[in-house]
Formats: sequence, structure tokens, C-alpha cells
Amino acid sequence: MVMEQDDDTDFVKFWNAVLEPKFTRYRHILQGGLSRHSAAVIPKLPLKEGMSVLDVGCGWGDMSLQVAEIVGPEGRILGIDCVDAFMEEGRKDAVAKGLSNVEFSRGDAEVALPENEFDYVIARFGTMFFTNPVAALRRMRLALKPGGQMTHIVWRRREDNPAWQKAKDITLRHLPPPGEDADTCGPGPFSMANQEVAGLMMKSAGYEDVTFTRVDEKIMIGTTPEECIAFALAIGPGGEVFREAGEELAEAKRAVIESEMREYFESQERDEDGIWAPSSSWVISARNPA
Repeated sequence: MVMEQDDDTDFVKFWNAVLEPKFTRYRHILQGGLSRHSAAVIPKLPLKEGMSVLDVGCGWGDMSLQVAEIVGPEGRILGIDCVDAFMEEGRKDAVAKGLSNVEFSRGDAEVALPENEFDYVIARFGTMFFTNPVAALRRMRLALKPGGQMTHIVWRRREDNPAWQKAKDITLRHLPPPGEDADTCGPGPFSMANQEVAGLMMKSAGYEDVTFTRVDEKIMIGTTPEECIAFALAIGPGGEVFREAGEELAEAKRAVIESEMREYFESQERDEDGIWAPSSSWVISARNPA
């Protein structure tokens, strides 16, 4: 299942070379900032002790570690992600927590997954980036035992996610949209926002009993307005516009973009952890036919 570097797709190479350093720099936001979504979803999953679970696109593995504690020492969880550095951190954290029932493996769900091995498959904010979503969702289903279940969390519509979209809207007032040949992280965070389209993807991938549950929670977008701005210009839809505009043009417009972003970020909820902005997700659950 672990791919050789020479076999990596351009998508995987882009994640490892371009996005990984940025994600690592803002790990405290990307991981800790999603805590309210995780808290709203994980306790409601029908996970039981002794289950075998696959976590697709697990990132640094924080959700894998939570699930490992739920399924207990008799259970097993495998976290996979295409980014080498994420896997290394996940392994370190598992050791620090004394969890021996979790494994992290470098893999790409669009290329290969184990088959007929797991009781449950989970994915949090990763499936939206599949370049071939139906094929990848089918691989996730085939990783399940007959009758096994899956749950993945995806972002809803742009207008329901100002935490991400507002930075892009501001940036696009001053910079051109990325071209068709732009380097991107995949189809984008809102590629499964449409319930009807996402439902058709799931059915085409062979799932049964597909359900959608809406979750509205705020996510942390930085600890200070300054960090919110830096984060928005490095990662996500706004960061993509800024990067693809080219350094000369982007830097020429930086001051006005940052000023407008600061005004927005300062208007949002703030607590001792940081600044929180509204977001909305679909929790999509389904079953592999028995």
C-alpha cells in the first residue's frame, strides 16, 4: 500500500512539496481549530470496542488517536495520508500517548487501499480533495467488510463557510482568479458541498443507506488578527488566489488585502484560544452492502 516516491501523482507531489510546510507551520490552527467539529461528530459515531477502523487522509492523526482510545486495545486503527511528514508526527504522538493499537502508513486512497479489512472507515475534511472522487470513495467502500460503515465530513456551501470563503472574497477584489493550469490541492474544499451531487457520488461508488447530517460550528482561524491574515494568505482558497497571482502583483496588493482582512477578523468571536469564524459541514454516512 505504501507508494514509492517515483509513483507519486502530481497531486501528491504538490501536497508534500508545497502544502506540507504551510500546514505544519499552522498545525495548531488546522488541528486545534477543528475541535468543535470533531467534538460534534466523533461521540455520535457507532464505534465500539474491538472494531477495526481506517482513517483516510488522517493528517497528523489526531482523530485516529481519539478513535484508537474508543476501540480499545482489542481494536485497531490504520491512519493513512499521502504526506510523509504528517505520518511521522502521528507515529510520535501515538508513542507519546502509549497507544499500540494505531498504525500510520503513507498511502493514497486514489491509488490503493487494503480490501475487506475494516468495520468502519472515517475521513475528516479530506475526501473533497480527491481528483477522482467516485473511484476513491469506491476504494474506501471496498476496504470495508460486507455491511461495514463509513462516515466522512466535508464542507458545505461557500456561503455557509465564511471562515474559509471570506478571505477568498477579499483577495479576489484585488487579484485575478487562478487560471485553469494553476497548481492546486485538488478540486477544492467545496467540491462535495452540494448534497445531491455528493449523494450521487456515494451511490455511484456503491454505498447504501446514505445519510447527510448538517453541523454548524465555528472554527479557529488564528490566535490573533495578524496570524489570521498570515494563515489566510498561506492556506485555503484565499491563499491559493494570492499564491497564483504571482509574487510581484500579490505583494503590490498585500497592504489593502491585509487591511480588509483585519477588519473582518477583528469582528469575529474571540476567546482565550483564538479567533473563531462560522463554518458548516456535512457528515455523510453510508454502508457497504452486506
